[in-house]
Amino acid sequence: MENRPGCLTGILKIFLIEKIYTWLQAKFGFGKGGCCGCGCGVLLLVIMIGFVCSVLTGTDWTRIGF
Repeated sequence: MENRPGCLTGILKIFLIEKIYTWLQAKFGFGKGGCCGCGCGVLLLVIMIGFVCSVLTGTDWTRIGF
């Protein structure tokens, strides 16, 4: 039997990812301003898109096996 999380778990994970993303963007990303903020902002955006895709598809990116 496949053990998959429910809908509310996914919504909670996405909510937490959004809150963390907003805080990180304000401290280090686009909200910080300047050239460094733009570079870090893009990097944070790519990482957070990966996390959201992981939640939506149910993929465990940390488990690599054949």
